[in-house]
Amino acid sequence: MEFKELFTGEEEKIREMSQMASAIVKEHYDPIIGPGQNDYMILKFQSVEAIREQLAQGYRYFFVTRGGKNIGFMAFYPRGSAMYLSKFYLYKQERGKGFSRKMMAHVAEEARKAGLASIELNVNKHNSARSAYEKLGFKVIRTEKNDIGHGFFMDDYVYSLEV
Repeated sequence: MEFKELFTGEEEKIREMSQMASAIVKEHYDPIIGPGQNDYMILKFQSVEAIREQLAQGYRYFFVTRGGKNIGFMAFYPRGSAMYLSKFYLYKQERGKGFSRKMMAHVAEEARKAGLASIELNVNKHNSARSAYEKLGFKVIRTEKNDIGHGFFMDDYVYSLEV
């Protein structure tokens, strides 16, 4: 497994990331939040323009590859004393194979390099992935309901893992 970082100005790779992210997120979240909100969130957070903006703001995006093939992606950035894990996704057929543990180890290493004490992330209250984060050692530290516009809200648990 390899982690290939995406950089500002890599337009073809940014488009590739957007397409992959949209496909994974669409498949996973449509049943949880519905296609209307999910399409809005993909446009807001995973479009080419959104990824460009996030990279410019200091997000670090990584393709997760195995055997030269993209199997997922992740994105994170420092926020306060924590590394905020904004994106952490695998294609459905790649889940349950232990890859998330290796991905999280990479995030933890980057957090330690940055001198940060923990990793934090938001998880939709109805997302089945909550159990995967809990198996990795994450604990719920609070709940949040964030207005993301157009009448949509993200109703989440906030998880934390000390590194």
